[in-house]
Amino acid sequence: MPKIRESGMPEEDVWTSFFAPAKILRILGLSKGVFDVADFGCGYGTFTLPAANMVKGKIYAFDIEPQMIKIVDQKAKKLNKDIVVPILRDFVSEGSGLGDLSVDFVMLFNILHFENPIGLLKEAYRILRCG
Repeated sequence: MPKIRESGMPEEDVWTSFFAPAKILRILGLSKGVFDVADFGCGYGTFTLPAANMVKGKIYAFDIEPQMIKIVDQKAKKLNKDIVVPILRDFVSEGSGLGDLSVDFVMLFNILHFENPIGLLKEAYRILRCG
């Protein structure tokens, strides 16, 4: 898959210094009552991997950058988090490929500044289960 946009991600140590992921996810309502999650623009797994400690189902970790997918995959394997499913995909242009009403929670961190944020929000809404 050719790269069609630059993500502008800073180095990982800089990026991770901006957040307290587990605390943010708890505040946003992520818990063991949540099953499947989609993380649009998973990057280094900053939110993906902490979420893997908080949910019961799968975490579909999407990114357009092959290097980001490789990093998340390696980290998930090292942590024995087989619920993390890294997916290399241009989800902004192509959608997630997930079915309607297929996840309980969608994570959109540092992603809505890209082109077509309304389309991305519509995709998030489409895959979210009711409730």
